[in-house]
Amino acid sequence: MGLSEAAKPDGKAGLAARRAALAILAAVTGEARHFDDALMRDCTAELAPRDRAFVTALVQTSLRRKGECDAVIAQFLAKKLPRKSGGAPLILLMGAAQLLYLEAPPHAVIDTAVTLARDDRDARHFSGLINAVLRKVAAARPPGKPHLNVPQFLWRRWTQNYGRRIAHEIAAAHAEPPPLDLTVKADPEKWAEALDGTLLPTGSLRLRNRQSAIESLAGFAEGAWWVQDAAAALPARLLGDVAGKSVLDLCAAPGGKTAQLAAAGAKVMAVDQSAPRMERVRQNLDRLRLAAELHVGDALDVSGRLFDAVLIDAPCSATGTIRRHPDLPHIKSEGQIAELVTLQERLLDHAATLLRPGGSLVYCTCSLEPEEGEGQVGRFLERHSDFERQPVTAGDVAGEAQFITADGDLRTLPSMNIGADQGLDGFYAARLTRRFPPK
Repeated sequence: MGLSEAAKPDGKAGLAARRAALAILAAVTGEARHFDDALMRDCTAELAPRDRAFVTALVQTSLRRKGECDAVIAQFLAKKLPRKSGGAPLILLMGAAQLLYLEAPPHAVIDTAVTLARDDRDARHFSGLINAVLRKVAAARPPGKPHLNVPQFLWRRWTQNYGRRIAHEIAAAHAEPPPLDLTVKADPEKWAEALDGTLLPTGSLRLRNRQSAIESLAGFAEGAWWVQDAAAALPARLLGDVAGKSVLDLCAAPGGKTAQLAAAGAKVMAVDQSAPRMERVRQNLDRLRLAAELHVGDALDVSGRLFDAVLIDAPCSATGTIRRHPDLPHIKSEGQIAELVTLQERLLDHAATLLRPGGSLVYCTCSLEPEEGEGQVGRFLERHSDFERQPVTAGDVAGEAQFITADGDLRTLPSMNIGADQGLDGFYAARLTRRFPPK
C-alpha cells in the first residue's frame, strides 16, 4: 500500500510533516487524545495540503499497524528501550510503518528518523540504534498478523463473542484503510458515474480511489451528498417512511442520520450536548439545503413532547469503527465500557418516555461489544413491558440478510461483505415499538 504522489512529502517539508506526525502520535499514545480535526489542525497548521495528507496517512498507518510494527522492531532490539528514551519508540514505530506499509524510500525514512532523534534531548542517545534498527526493518517483510494490532482485552472479547475465525477477520479488516462512503440525497446512479464510485445494494455510494480532498469532489458544494459509512446509514432506514412524521434524533452529532431523516421528509428535532459538533451539523445541513430543529443539551433533559419516532445513536466504545479511527484501541479501556453501558441504559429508558404509543424507537451503537447492543436491548425489554421488538427484515436492509441476528436485530461486522464489496463499520441496531395502551 504505497502513498499516492499527491501525499508524498518533499525535502524539508518531509521532515516537518514527520515532526507533526510524531507530535500527534505522542498525544494519542501518551495522553489518550483523539486523532481528530482539532489535533490535526494544531500540529499541521503550517503544512501544505499535500503534507497534511502524508501526516494523516503516516499517523493512521502507525496506529493501525502498531502491533505488527512493534513485533518487527523487537526482532532487532537486544532489549526494550528504557523509559527515558524520549520519542525513540515512536520514531522507530513511524519508521517501520513507512518502510513496511507505505513503501517510502528507505534513505528518506532513516535520515529523517535520525534527525528527529537528534532533535530530542532524551532520544538523541539512541540515534545510532534507530539508524541500525531501521536499516534492518527496511529489509524485513510485514509479518501478516493483524491480530497483533488488537489490544488484549478486545482480542479476548472478540474471540469469546464471535469465535477466533471471525475475530481474525475483524482484525484484518481493521488493518486496512477504509474506502469513502457517501449518502446521496437523490439520483445516486448519476453521482456514482460522476464520482467514479460503486453503488452499494443499500444505496450508499462507495469511492475507493479518491485522490483529492472531500471538499473538491463533484457534488460537495451543491450539497448533493454527505460522508457516512454504509453501516451508519442503515439504522435510520429502520424507521421506514418518516415523511411528515416528528422524529427525535438523540446524540445526533455528527449529523449523518439527521440529514437522512430530513432528506426523507421528517420533521426532525436533533439533540447533542457538544456545541462545536452541533455547529458542524448546522453547517452541513446548510450545505445540503436541509432543515432540522437543532438543540445543544443533554439528551436526558429533553421533555415535554412526544414524537412519532425516536432514533438514539448512543455514546459507546465505538469498537466497530476502528478501521476508520485507528486511534481508538490506544485511548479506550475495558473499564470505560461498563461506564458507557450504564449511560446507555439511562438514555434508552429516557427515550422511551418521549415516544408516542404506536411509535418506533431505534436504538443503535457503533460497538462490537454485545453488552452495548443485544444485552442492552434485552434488559430494556425486561424493564418495559409496553415495548416489543419489531424485527428487522431483509427488505429493510436491501436483501442483506446476513446483517440480521436470530432475534431480528441489525448487526454488521467490519469483516462482512456488502453486496460484492467488502468492509463496513460494525454497527448494532434494534427497532422497538411502543404498544398502544389497552382499551
